[in-house]
Amino acid sequence: MATTANGLERPVQIPADGFVLDADLVVPDGALGVVVFAHGSGSSRHSSRNRAVARVLQQSHLATLLMDLLTPAEERVDEHTRQLRFDIDLLAGRLLTATDWASTYPALAHLPVGYFGASTGGGAALVAAAERPDRVRAVVSRGGRPDLAGAALARVRTPTLLIVGGRDEDVITLNERARALMPGPVELTIVPGATHLFEEPGTLEQVAELAAAWFRAHVPLPPG
Repeated sequence: MATTANGLERPVQIPADGFVLDADLVVPDGALGVVVFAHGSGSSRHSSRNRAVARVLQQSHLATLLMDLLTPAEERVDEHTRQLRFDIDLLAGRLLTATDWASTYPALAHLPVGYFGASTGGGAALVAAAERPDRVRAVVSRGGRPDLAGAALARVRTPTLLIVGGRDEDVITLNERARALMPGPVELTIVPGATHLFEEPGTLEQVAELAAAWFRAHVPLPPG
């Protein structure tokens, strides 16, 4: 593992049922937790938006794991069918694989976990959080589709922040409906003037700051 000015940084491979998932790991000095990213439909660990958010989280002493949820072969299939990106159970399973891997990886084993999900990745993050309530301490969804978590929403007790752009009206409605079904602590924050991808000046920065504050409040374990 390479040592950088910010701690540890390296590409990693996560074993998953006979294949591996590529990921990029950064562990800043004094990390308080690790945030696993679930990218949106048609994206990857190279997402510029998620990487921008990850940099802010790293500055807040949170490790980040940006991973590909699909193998290269699956991505080639999905480019034509666009089906796997909406297979929420499959994507959630990959997140769980990464979560369990992190619990055995020396630089991460002692760290509590958070999920940052974008678009369809928001639904996958909530399904995975429902399956690991003792391990996953917080979820943030950016322009997410929590409605895709379906029946799992009723089992999500992990503190969850839903962030939606003020001009993303259809997704606001979907998030409001999902929030009503979730029994755990959940907040819906609207970023004024933002569309689905938060491309407007300053809007993604707001997302990053909101996410950092949420994770800092909920991920670190209590002293002792």
